[in-house]
Amino acid sequence: MFFLDISLGSVTIPFKEVYTSLTGGTASKSTWEYIIINYRLPKAITAVLVGVGLSVSGLLMQTLFRNPLAGPDVLGLSSGAILAVAVVILGAGFLPPFLNTILVSAYGIVLASTLGSISVLLLVLVVAQKLRNTMAILIVGLMFGSFTSAIVGVLTSFSSAEQLQKFTFWSLGSLGNLSWTSICILAVCVGLGLLLSAGSIKPLNALLLGENYAKSMGLNYKRARLIIIFATSILAGSITAFAGPIAFIGLAVPHIAKLTFQTSNHVVLYWSTFFYGGIIMLFCDIASQLPSLETTLPINAITSLIGAPVVVYLLLKKRNFQ
Repeated sequence: MFFLDISLGSVTIPFKEVYTSLTGGTASKSTWEYIIINYRLPKAITAVLVGVGLSVSGLLMQTLFRNPLAGPDVLGLSSGAILAVAVVILGAGFLPPFLNTILVSAYGIVLASTLGSISVLLLVLVVAQKLRNTMAILIVGLMFGSFTSAIVGVLTSFSSAEQLQKFTFWSLGSLGNLSWTSICILAVCVGLGLLLSAGSIKPLNALLLGENYAKSMGLNYKRARLIIIFATSILAGSITAFAGPIAFIGLAVPHIAKLTFQTSNHVVLYWSTFFYGGIIMLFCDIASQLPSLETTLPINAITSLIGAPVVVYLLLKKRNFQ
């Protein structure tokens, strides 16, 4: 899927040329070489990082909250990022001119999104320390999402058509336009989140039967919960900052893994979700490029078209929710 994603697009590049270029050789056409190295390779790497990160974070949230419809955005991290970006783009008219120029740039939007996610992360960690009930944390995240939507709605009322268009394009998500520096930062964040997630496999198995059972097994529940929340925050927050809010991948992919392997063992589910996430995100990127056409569809539209039917199917097959 990785090679296919690089090969297909408005210009179709033969597999052999892609392989040659990626293994240190030079493609027979300089334009192919330029397209592969500067456009398609960064986008394919970003697709893998986004797919893997969102899928694993979705698995963590579904197990922690014991809710099959929980996703990486339930903590409100994506909402925090969306609010910060909305303030920068839609509220640009209320900012001083020098700040406006800095923040509306590509890195300014990434910085705003990151700060928004971190702010919500700190809020969630404080709430997690204060509240014993895990469901209460879920409710706080959902309420913050509603609060964010209300503020974005107010900002929309005072925004120009140009500002609305820019915010809409950001909210549709994008795997392209990331520099190698940005990809490296994203890879480090996703890598750290995945390491913390992998270290939480045993606690996740203990949490399957509830908090009391996990405690009876000798699990330090409060510590395990904080690590899981922190891992999800790093994954979802960094991905939203660099790629925008990507829908359904975190919600649908863990269930696809559960349906395929018919198990609740997180040793299996972690790695199957890991690989399914990367594969499905690459597939969505291929579908969004419309091979041989110059039109590119928003990545969020494609992930929703794939994810929504899966969620509906799962709702009709509740016996598969474990």
